[in-house]
Amino acid sequence: MKTKILIGIDMGSSSLKALALDAGSGRSLAVSRLPLRHARLPGGGCEVGAAAIRAGLTHVLGDVARQLGPRAADVCAIGCTGHGAGLYALDAQHELVGGRAVASTDQRADARALALSARHGDRLFADVGCRPWPGQPTVIAAELLGADAVQRGELHRLLFAKDYLGFLLTGEIATDASDASTAGLLSLATGDWSPLAFEVAGIDGLGPRAFGPLVPSGQTMGRLRAAEAALCGLPAGIPVAMGAIDLLASMTAIGAEDRGRAVSVLGTWCVNAVIGPVIDPQPEVAALVNFGRTRERLYMENSPSSMANIAWLAGALGLPDARAVVDLAMGVPLGANGLRFLPFINGGGGITAGFVGLKSHHTPADMARAVVDAVAALHVRHTARLASQGLPVSASSVLGGGASDARLVRLLAALLGHPVERCADDETGARGAALYAAMSQDLDDAGPASPLRAPCELIEPDARDARAHADFNAEFNELIDRMSPVFNHLAGGAS
Repeated sequence: MKTKILIGIDMGSSSLKALALDAGSGRSLAVSRLPLRHARLPGGGCEVGAAAIRAGLTHVLGDVARQLGPRAADVCAIGCTGHGAGLYALDAQHELVGGRAVASTDQRADARALALSARHGDRLFADVGCRPWPGQPTVIAAELLGADAVQRGELHRLLFAKDYLGFLLTGEIATDASDASTAGLLSLATGDWSPLAFEVAGIDGLGPRAFGPLVPSGQTMGRLRAAEAALCGLPAGIPVAMGAIDLLASMTAIGAEDRGRAVSVLGTWCVNAVIGPVIDPQPEVAALVNFGRTRERLYMENSPSSMANIAWLAGALGLPDARAVVDLAMGVPLGANGLRFLPFINGGGGITAGFVGLKSHHTPADMARAVVDAVAALHVRHTARLASQGLPVSASSVLGGGASDARLVRLLAALLGHPVERCADDETGARGAALYAAMSQDLDDAGPASPLRAPCELIEPDARDARAHADFNAEFNELIDRMSPVFNHLAGGAS
């Protein structure tokens, strides 16, 4: 009996990955990763070229096909996931406008988002579950392309990251509820497109048609085109399943919902989330997501930069990677000898990054420790916010590239004050996408016994340091609260 093979593709904020799994055992058969080089532009811009995405997709799929060899003929379905929001705008020729996509960490629309939030924030939060923020596709489009982009014919369609991959593979344009709702475009009450969200978007003439139909995750949305199949060495006609936003795909990959676990994603973004029942009145969190369930929501507390802070410091200090930063940091005690860092290298809530308390005796190791401490503490701050709204976060799992470093996860556990589960598999997003592919072929329901789930391990904090870590959290939160007016002033806002 031939083994059926599933492929999951994940386009994150820094890399593109493809993973092939044995549908029966969940065993990884092939994996390919490729960095996506983003251009950092003045004013907080962050873009990646269409050619880089196109070449990257062909590379990772072709690499997986080569690793599979003759077994590539056994691939029975493909699923895609990717980072939320950002701007993947297509012109009349169905090419990316300007030949580039804009990442969700882009901050050039910050002032526009703040202005929209001041005028419409409360109404939008009640309707779609979030207030305007700089990385929303509609806000970015209005800022970079102008309000009349639709009328000028420059902007024809809008996609999300995973949907752009699906479009390249199949030629079809569609999306799912998780991406649309995370971008603040779906009504929480109805699960359909929000008229209010489009009314205040700032792009004249933009409507739901621009995004294509809503297709449930785990349902076939198209088939691999012959031209694409020839490029990557896979059989033409393979079903391509609708996926979900990478956070939800990763949560699916570890069975977070079934096991009642919140998650912290140590990725480019600082993502903290839990799935729970609909709560009335709506809890005051950063975002509520209607991902296609009538009685459940995905509750999120996020900032645009988590491991991005460590990646920045690695570049600034000339270190090879994030692990080298943690290596340097671990030679210094918690608190970095009085040095503190505000971990907002990609912005967030009006605050930007910076060292506080820097003196002549501080070393690169102190700087590394300050950044590492702050990254973990920011996740704790967001998790505490979820807890303050009555959401269940006492059992938590850590995902993302940072989860591969047990020292960083142990620090997070210590600051949280309880054990955490670590999934060191950096392909959880791609694995989740493969699960959606399996669902589309009735091969797996992602239930508790699914062999496709990613393995996890428990990390215990050191109880001897509980008081020191609690004190650090309190000082970190006070620092952010006190510095907010300063950054407001620097940005020209009211204090």
